[in-house]
Amino acid sequence: MTTKAARRRLSPGESRDAALEAARALLIEDGPQAVTLKAVAARIGRTHANLLHHFGSAAGLQKALAASMAETVTAKIGEAVLRARTTDHDLREVVALTFDAFGREGAGALASWMLLTGNQDALDPILEAIHRLVDRISEGTDSRAPLREETLQLTLMALGDALLGAPMARALGLPRDTARDLAAAMLRERIEAASEGP
Repeated sequence: MTTKAARRRLSPGESRDAALEAARALLIEDGPQAVTLKAVAARIGRTHANLLHHFGSAAGLQKALAASMAETVTAKIGEAVLRARTTDHDLREVVALTFDAFGREGAGALASWMLLTGNQDALDPILEAIHRLVDRISEGTDSRAPLREETLQLTLMALGDALLGAPMARALGLPRDTARDLAAAMLRERIEAASEGP
């Protein structure tokens, strides 16, 4: 399938962005195994060699995709966390953004695929983006340690839900959003306990 963008000459940056957009679409549509240089090149009307020039390999493409997704998602989550702090905003938005990133947007499947195929360093951009997010939202507070624990808990719950949430909920006879409800409740409890102090 050739897009309008592929019919005109693209700058190197535009070509790279088009490839990442196509890779993201393939990830969501067909899963991480579909994110290959050949499939992305076909989607944007470029050559395999063109994508090799930009990414070096399929692993390089997956790492760039992970970095791109992590930056976008952590920016959204950071904004939601800051809104939740300054207003009486429901933490459910933070939970939903995190769970959606790992589930509907494919980050959980991509991370798992990269780990299973030995491309562990491709997770570095995701981990670095999460670390920057924690640093950003803990600026000016003394909540860095609890925030790190909450981030770990929420991330692992979202990843687990992305991979096994639907079948586990079905097997246990629970509503599909139970894990999200539990995550929101745990976050709320931790924040309330921290604000009460010792």
